[in-house]
Amino acid sequence: MTNTCPASLCALFSLTMDVRTLCRTLSLLLSLRAGLGSADDGWSMNVQPEVRAREGYPVVLPCTFSHPQHSQHSTLQVLWRLGHGQGSTVLYRCTSRAGSHTCEPGPQQDQRYRLEGNPREHDLSLRINSATLQDSGRYYCRVEVQGREHISFEEKMGTRLRVEAPPKILALSVEGTQQSGYRALCRVQGSPLPDVQWLGPDDLPQEGLLVGPLAQGSQGPYYTVSQLRDVEPGQQYTCSASNPVGKEQATLYVLPPQPPLSVTRASPPLLLLLSVSVGAKVLLLVGMGVWWVQGGSCWKKE
Repeated sequence: MTNTCPASLCALFSLTMDVRTLCRTLSLLLSLRAGLGSADDGWSMNVQPEVRAREGYPVVLPCTFSHPQHSQHSTLQVLWRLGHGQGSTVLYRCTSRAGSHTCEPGPQQDQRYRLEGNPREHDLSLRINSATLQDSGRYYCRVEVQGREHISFEEKMGTRLRVEAPPKILALSVEGTQQSGYRALCRVQGSPLPDVQWLGPDDLPQEGLLVGPLAQGSQGPYYTVSQLRDVEPGQQYTCSASNPVGKEQATLYVLPPQPPLSVTRASPPLLLLLSVSVGAKVLLLVGMGVWWVQGGSCWKKE
């Protein structure tokens, strides 16, 4: 005799088994996660998401951490990197040996960077002297505990450094010919990227055309060129650049074109001048010779 169960009872039994299986799976995953997290137990790191700086001034990137007590008496290595992954650049590296309260940088360390904090006091803050526009980017601090078990910890989000600079007009020039027309070019640098305005004769606003930013090595994101077409000779034009940090302007005067000099017409006066010059030298030499002869005879008489 074969025992059978109603379809509803079989479905309930199958659902019960699935719930039990799911609970066991979740319990296993939680246990596994707890086991993996135990290796980082006691680790934490605090950084600022963003830091702003002015060009030419020092800036500090804060970074503090905590770690298990057993690493307090181990050798610590501190690293600061610009960027993440294989394309990152190690900017600063120092080693704090057990029992020492200093962190010694390597012999080739760039002196613009130095550790502002003390790793033994859980402070890895980095100081950058005389910040430049090229220092802008995302920085990551890292601490490594060197011993029987090499342990390291790094904050994954990093700190975004934004270096700001007032506008600087690098060049103001005029290009073109009388046949094709003249245009004024204003090359500007700054961060945030400056807004460029033109003023024409009588300080009337003129419509310029941005032909940048242009890639100029590492200046790319902070460099732009504005062009003003159909400028007229004999007039002056002003380029004005501004951003939230400051403002700068410069004025140029477009000189009228000069008529070319005729070589044929210029030749006779030039030849005449040369002839007069050579003749004067010959007369001077002859006069000096006569004077010398006469003077010699006088000396002889005496």
